[in-house]
Amino acid sequence: MNTKFFVFVLLSFSLASCVTVRPGEVGMVQSLGRLSNKVKTQGPVFFNPFTQRVIKASIQTANLELSLNLPSKEGLSVNSQISILYRLEKNKVPDIIRELSLDYEPVISNVFRSASADVCSQFFAKDMHSGMRANIEEAIRKKMDVILGHQGITIESVLMKSIQLPAGLANSIEQKLQAEQDAMRMEFILQQAKLEADRKIIEAKGSRDAQIIMSEGLTDQILKLKSIDAMNNLAKSPNGKIIITNGASPLILEQ
Repeated sequence: MNTKFFVFVLLSFSLASCVTVRPGEVGMVQSLGRLSNKVKTQGPVFFNPFTQRVIKASIQTANLELSLNLPSKEGLSVNSQISILYRLEKNKVPDIIRELSLDYEPVISNVFRSASADVCSQFFAKDMHSGMRANIEEAIRKKMDVILGHQGITIESVLMKSIQLPAGLANSIEQKLQAEQDAMRMEFILQQAKLEADRKIIEAKGSRDAQIIMSEGLTDQILKLKSIDAMNNLAKSPNGKIIITNGASPLILEQ
Protein backbone atom coordinates (compact mmCIF):
# COMPACT_ATOMS: atom_id res chain seq x y z
CA MET A 1 0.00 0.00 0.00
CA ASN A 2 2.81 2.38 0.91
CA THR A 3 4.57 1.57 -2.37
CA LYS A 4 1.48 2.39 -4.42
CA PHE A 5 1.01 5.63 -2.53
CA PHE A 6 4.65 6.57 -3.09
CA VAL A 7 4.34 5.86 -6.83
CA PHE A 8 1.16 7.91 -6.99
CA VAL A 9 2.80 10.88 -5.27
CA LEU A 10 5.85 10.63 -7.48
CA LEU A 11 3.72 10.49 -10.62
CA SER A 12 1.60 13.45 -9.51
CA PHE A 13 4.71 15.48 -8.74
CA SER A 14 6.20 14.63 -12.16
CA LEU A 15 3.05 15.70 -13.95
CA ALA A 16 2.86 18.92 -11.95
CA SER A 17 6.49 19.75 -12.78
CA CYS A 18 6.21 19.33 -16.57
CA VAL A 19 4.66 21.58 -19.20
CA THR A 20 4.41 20.84 -22.91
CA VAL A 21 5.32 23.64 -25.32
CA ARG A 22 3.34 23.15 -28.53
CA PRO A 23 4.39 24.04 -32.10
CA GLY A 24 4.15 27.79 -32.66
CA GLU A 25 4.87 28.50 -28.99
CA VAL A 26 7.88 29.25 -26.83
CA GLY A 27 8.27 28.79 -23.10
CA MET A 28 10.38 30.56 -20.46
CA VAL A 29 11.00 29.38 -16.90
CA GLN A 30 10.32 31.96 -14.21
CA SER A 31 12.10 31.30 -10.92
CA LEU A 32 10.91 33.29 -7.87
CA GLY A 33 9.74 36.11 -10.14
CA ARG A 34 12.88 36.19 -12.28
CA LEU A 35 12.31 35.31 -15.94
CA SER A 36 14.95 33.27 -17.71
CA ASN A 37 16.38 34.45 -21.04
CA LYS A 38 16.56 30.88 -22.27
CA VAL A 39 13.69 30.25 -24.70
CA LYS A 40 12.27 26.71 -24.79
CA THR A 41 10.83 25.54 -28.10
CA GLN A 42 8.26 22.79 -28.66
CA GLY A 43 8.52 19.79 -26.36
CA PRO A 44 8.37 19.07 -22.60
CA VAL A 45 9.76 21.60 -20.12
CA PHE A 46 10.49 20.44 -16.54
CA PHE A 47 10.47 22.84 -13.60
CA ASN A 48 10.16 22.95 -9.83
CA PRO A 49 6.47 23.58 -9.12
CA PHE A 50 7.26 25.07 -5.68
CA THR A 51 9.59 27.85 -6.86
CA GLN A 52 9.16 27.99 -10.60
CA ARG A 53 6.55 28.26 -13.34
CA VAL A 54 6.65 28.22 -17.15
CA ILE A 55 5.32 31.19 -19.12
CA LYS A 56 4.28 30.39 -22.68
CA ALA A 57 3.78 32.78 -25.60
CA SER A 58 2.75 32.32 -29.22
CA ILE A 59 5.19 33.20 -31.99
CA GLN A 60 2.70 32.52 -34.79
CA THR A 61 1.31 35.31 -36.95
CA ALA A 62 -1.60 36.89 -35.08
CA ASN A 63 -4.41 39.14 -36.32
CA LEU A 64 -5.45 42.25 -34.39
CA GLU A 65 -8.82 43.65 -35.54
CA LEU A 66 -9.62 47.35 -35.04
CA SER A 67 -12.43 49.67 -36.08
CA LEU A 68 -11.25 53.27 -36.38
CA ASN A 69 -12.07 56.64 -37.89
CA LEU A 70 -9.06 57.68 -39.96
CA PRO A 71 -8.38 61.37 -40.65
CA SER A 72 -7.89 62.55 -44.24
CA LYS A 73 -5.95 65.44 -45.77
CA GLU A 74 -9.10 67.53 -46.25
CA GLY A 75 -10.13 66.98 -42.62
CA LEU A 76 -12.76 64.29 -43.23
CA SER A 77 -13.21 61.19 -41.08
CA VAL A 78 -13.12 57.82 -42.86
CA ASN A 79 -14.43 54.78 -41.00
CA SER A 80 -12.52 51.56 -41.66
CA GLN A 81 -12.03 48.04 -40.35
CA ILE A 82 -8.31 47.39 -39.80
CA SER A 83 -6.43 44.09 -39.64
CA ILE A 84 -2.89 44.20 -38.26
CA LEU A 85 -0.89 41.02 -38.88
CA TYR A 86 2.04 40.72 -36.47
CA ARG A 87 4.27 38.15 -34.80
CA LEU A 88 6.75 38.00 -31.94
CA GLU A 89 10.43 37.33 -32.58
CA LYS A 90 11.34 34.14 -30.75
CA ASN A 91 14.57 35.32 -29.11
CA LYS A 92 13.02 38.62 -27.94
CA VAL A 93 9.94 37.17 -26.24
CA PRO A 94 11.52 37.44 -22.72
CA ASP A 95 12.20 41.15 -23.32
CA ILE A 96 8.65 41.68 -24.58
CA ILE A 97 7.21 40.06 -21.46
CA ARG A 98 9.46 42.15 -19.18
CA GLU A 99 8.74 45.47 -20.90
CA LEU A 100 5.16 45.05 -22.15
CA SER A 101 3.90 41.93 -20.33
CA LEU A 102 1.81 39.38 -22.21
CA ASP A 103 -0.91 42.01 -22.71
CA TYR A 104 0.93 43.80 -25.53
CA GLU A 105 -1.92 44.21 -28.05
CA PRO A 106 -3.07 47.57 -26.58
CA VAL A 107 0.45 48.85 -27.28
CA ILE A 108 0.20 47.71 -30.91
CA SER A 109 -3.21 49.39 -31.17
CA ASN A 110 -1.93 52.71 -29.79
CA VAL A 111 1.08 52.67 -32.10
CA PHE A 112 -1.25 52.06 -35.05
CA ARG A 113 -3.47 55.00 -34.08
CA SER A 114 -0.48 57.31 -34.03
CA ALA A 115 1.05 55.98 -37.27
CA SER A 116 -2.26 55.99 -39.16
CA ALA A 117 -3.00 59.59 -38.09
CA ASP A 118 0.40 60.71 -39.43
CA VAL A 119 0.11 58.82 -42.72
CA CYS A 120 -3.59 59.23 -43.56
CA SER A 121 -3.48 62.99 -42.97
CA GLN A 122 -1.19 63.19 -46.04
CA PHE A 123 -3.79 61.59 -48.35
CA PHE A 124 -7.25 62.59 -49.54
CA ALA A 125 -10.23 60.52 -48.42
CA LYS A 126 -10.83 59.23 -51.95
CA ASP A 127 -7.25 57.85 -52.01
CA MET A 128 -8.19 55.37 -49.27
CA HIS A 129 -10.87 53.96 -51.57
CA SER A 130 -8.67 53.73 -54.67
CA GLY A 131 -5.41 52.20 -55.86
CA MET A 132 -3.52 54.42 -53.39
CA ARG A 133 -4.77 52.31 -50.49
CA ALA A 134 -1.88 49.83 -50.83
CA ASN A 135 0.60 52.72 -50.54
CA ILE A 136 -1.15 53.99 -47.41
CA GLU A 137 -1.13 50.52 -45.83
CA GLU A 138 2.57 50.04 -46.54
CA ALA A 139 3.45 53.49 -45.17
CA ILE A 140 1.60 52.75 -41.92
CA ARG A 141 3.28 49.34 -41.64
CA LYS A 142 6.75 50.83 -42.03
CA LYS A 143 6.04 53.52 -39.46
CA MET A 144 4.78 50.95 -36.95
CA ASP A 145 7.74 48.65 -37.60
CA VAL A 146 10.16 51.45 -36.78
CA ILE A 147 8.58 51.80 -33.32
CA LEU A 148 7.84 48.15 -32.51
CA GLY A 149 10.53 46.32 -34.48
CA HIS A 150 13.36 46.89 -32.01
CA GLN A 151 11.10 45.64 -29.20
CA GLY A 152 10.66 42.30 -30.94
CA ILE A 153 7.22 42.78 -32.52
CA THR A 154 7.30 42.42 -36.31
CA ILE A 155 4.43 44.06 -38.22
CA GLU A 156 3.86 41.93 -41.31
CA SER A 157 0.87 43.69 -42.88
CA VAL A 158 -1.66 46.45 -42.29
CA LEU A 159 -4.93 45.85 -44.13
CA MET A 160 -7.64 48.50 -44.45
CA LYS A 161 -11.04 46.83 -44.98
CA SER A 162 -14.68 47.94 -45.30
CA ILE A 163 -13.78 51.57 -45.91
CA GLN A 164 -16.79 53.87 -45.53
CA LEU A 165 -16.38 57.34 -46.99
CA PRO A 166 -18.56 60.27 -45.85
CA ALA A 167 -21.96 60.14 -47.60
CA GLY A 168 -21.47 63.31 -49.63
CA LEU A 169 -18.02 62.30 -50.85
CA ALA A 170 -19.18 58.78 -51.71
CA ASN A 171 -22.01 60.18 -53.85
CA SER A 172 -19.62 62.55 -55.62
CA ILE A 173 -17.22 59.70 -56.42
CA GLU A 174 -20.06 57.53 -57.73
CA GLN A 175 -21.31 60.36 -59.95
CA LYS A 176 -17.81 60.95 -61.28
CA LEU A 177 -17.32 57.25 -62.05
CA GLN A 178 -20.71 57.12 -63.77
CA ALA A 179 -19.82 60.18 -65.87
CA GLU A 180 -16.49 58.59 -66.85
CA GLN A 181 -18.26 55.36 -67.86
CA ASP A 182 -20.80 57.32 -69.93
CA ALA A 183 -17.99 59.22 -71.65
CA MET A 184 -16.14 55.99 -72.45
CA ARG A 185 -19.34 54.41 -73.82
CA MET A 186 -20.01 57.48 -76.02
CA GLU A 187 -16.43 57.45 -77.27
CA PHE A 188 -16.82 53.79 -78.25
CA ILE A 189 -20.05 54.54 -80.11
CA LEU A 190 -18.40 57.41 -82.00
CA GLN A 191 -15.43 55.21 -82.92
CA GLN A 192 -17.76 52.54 -84.26
CA ALA A 193 -19.68 55.13 -86.30
CA LYS A 194 -16.44 56.54 -87.72
CA LEU A 195 -15.22 53.05 -88.68
CA GLU A 196 -18.52 52.34 -90.44
CA ALA A 197 -18.34 55.65 -92.29
CA ASP A 198 -14.75 54.92 -93.36
CA ARG A 199 -15.80 51.49 -94.60
CA LYS A 200 -18.57 52.94 -96.75
CA ILE A 201 -16.19 55.55 -98.18
CA ILE A 202 -13.66 52.86 -99.09
CA GLU A 203 -16.33 50.72 -100.73
CA ALA A 204 -17.66 53.67 -102.72
CA LYS A 205 -14.18 54.66 -103.79
CA GLY A 206 -13.41 51.09 -104.85
CA SER A 207 -16.56 50.95 -106.99
CA ARG A 208 -15.70 54.24 -108.73
CA ASP A 209 -12.12 53.10 -109.32
CA ALA A 210 -13.40 49.89 -110.93
CA GLN A 211 -15.70 51.82 -113.20
CA ILE A 212 -12.87 54.16 -114.23
CA ILE A 213 -10.57 51.23 -114.94
CA MET A 214 -13.20 49.49 -117.02
CA SER A 215 -14.04 52.63 -119.00
CA GLU A 216 -10.40 53.48 -119.62
CA GLY A 217 -9.41 49.92 -120.44
CA LEU A 218 -12.05 49.05 -123.11
CA THR A 219 -10.59 50.96 -126.11
CA ASP A 220 -11.53 50.34 -129.77
CA GLN A 221 -8.31 48.40 -130.38
CA ILE A 222 -8.99 46.10 -127.42
CA LEU A 223 -12.56 45.52 -128.61
CA LYS A 224 -11.31 44.59 -132.14
CA LEU A 225 -8.77 42.16 -130.70
CA LYS A 226 -11.45 40.58 -128.54
CA SER A 227 -13.71 40.19 -131.63
CA ILE A 228 -10.92 38.56 -133.63
CA ASP A 229 -10.18 36.15 -130.78
CA ALA A 230 -13.85 35.25 -130.52
CA MET A 231 -14.11 34.61 -134.30
CA ASN A 232 -10.99 32.42 -134.26
CA ASN A 233 -12.40 30.35 -131.45
CA LEU A 234 -15.69 29.98 -133.34
CA ALA A 235 -13.89 28.88 -136.50
CA LYS A 236 -12.30 26.02 -134.59
CA SER A 237 -15.68 24.80 -133.39
CA PRO A 238 -17.10 21.73 -135.29
CA ASN A 239 -20.64 23.10 -135.22
CA GLY A 240 -22.03 24.82 -138.33
CA LYS A 241 -22.43 28.57 -137.99
CA ILE A 242 -23.35 31.63 -140.04
CA ILE A 243 -21.29 34.67 -139.21
CA ILE A 244 -22.67 38.04 -140.29
CA THR A 245 -20.35 40.96 -139.65
CA ASN A 246 -19.91 44.53 -140.69
CA GLY A 247 -16.20 44.26 -140.08
CA ALA A 248 -16.52 45.62 -136.59
CA SER A 249 -18.64 43.22 -134.57
CA PRO A 250 -19.91 39.78 -135.60
CA LEU A 251 -23.45 38.43 -135.31
CA ILE A 252 -23.35 34.67 -134.94
CA LEU A 253 -26.17 32.30 -135.82
CA GLU A 254 -25.76 28.60 -134.99
CA GLN A 255 -27.30 25.91 -137.23
